[in-house]
Amino acid sequence: MAKVAFIGLGVMGFPMAGHLKEKGGHELTVYNRTAAKAAEWAKKFGGKTGATPAEAARDADFVFTCVGNDDDLRSVTLGETGVLAGMKPGAILIDNTTASAEVARELEAAAKEKGVGFIDAPVSGGQAGAENGVLTVMCGGVEATFDKAKPVIDAFARMVGLMGPAGAGQLTKMMNQICIAGVVQGLAESIHFGKQAGLDIEKVIEVISKGAAGSWQMENRYKTMNAGKYDFGFAVDWMRKDLDIVLTEARRNGAKLPVTALVDQFYGDVQNMGGKRWDTSSLLARLDKK
Repeated sequence: MAKVAFIGLGVMGFPMAGHLKEKGGHELTVYNRTAAKAAEWAKKFGGKTGATPAEAARDADFVFTCVGNDDDLRSVTLGETGVLAGMKPGAILIDNTTASAEVARELEAAAKEKGVGFIDAPVSGGQAGAENGVLTVMCGGVEATFDKAKPVIDAFARMVGLMGPAGAGQLTKMMNQICIAGVVQGLAESIHFGKQAGLDIEKVIEVISKGAAGSWQMENRYKTMNAGKYDFGFAVDWMRKDLDIVLTEARRNGAKLPVTALVDQFYGDVQNMGGKRWDTSSLLARLDKK
């Protein structure tokens, strides 16, 4: 059992911290910007709360952060009230935020100055994956640090891998989002085409899902897409945030991402339709719009 702090109790962080407490058996202290959320978590799982990130991180062996974006991440890690101000030498900071590779490298340098280890560890699997403790975790950092952190991360994951040095976890998550963007658009177009052709979508998917066209998105989203229901996963606003990170990195490294850039624009259309909080499969709503 280790002393663990968890910073950021959103739809992902809340259950992830819960798995660290219940499945991992660790001693947890949590912090959330909205203190009532931290109190709710502590009441449910029996952990403690900290008034600031630094206070929550004090004496912890491992500190997890899971917040919205680069700026949120800097606000909870750096400065007088950030976790690095409270962490002891030899402790490890594990960031589960989907953020830029640049901020990951920045935090690794800041952690090193404090004698603290750092792993950037964005996750994939959505809210359901977090709640069920079966997330995929893509890590960047030093191998020795990763080896210490992995047994703790395992409490909420089914796959944890070290992809390379600091920032490699974030770059891997970017590849993940590129794949999702293209697959969801393809699935949306396929269902839209089938409807226009008068086919029975249920029957078609039952057949093609067993062949080369099959995917996680098809298996888990086609029924809700076909029913025009889009409240079952990762929100469009967050996907656009992630794709902005992807496209910014692509401009930096020279990668050509024409499909990703186009799908990002399509998600902008969905936002303009009022679908900011719809899940990412709502690309179909844009095609079905009369």
